[in-house]
Amino acid sequence: MVASALVEIAASIAFAGGLIGTGMAQQGIGASGMGIIAEKPEKFGQVLFFFVIPETLWIIGFVLGLILLLQIL
Repeated sequence: MVASALVEIAASIAFAGGLIGTGMAQQGIGASGMGIIAEKPEKFGQVLFFFVIPETLWIIGFVLGLILLLQIL
């Protein structure tokens, strides 16, 4: 019973950690990216690519949380 609760807490920390990390990374990238696009609109594709890279953090947190909840490993 206690082990199950600890696994659920660990999974929620994995989810939250991935989401918080993504938000923190995108905050700086988004602010500087808007400045770049304001000066050079042709750089939109490059800025969008760099803005999307941190999305992998929440995907990793989601997968790790599922692994913990489903007890795959």
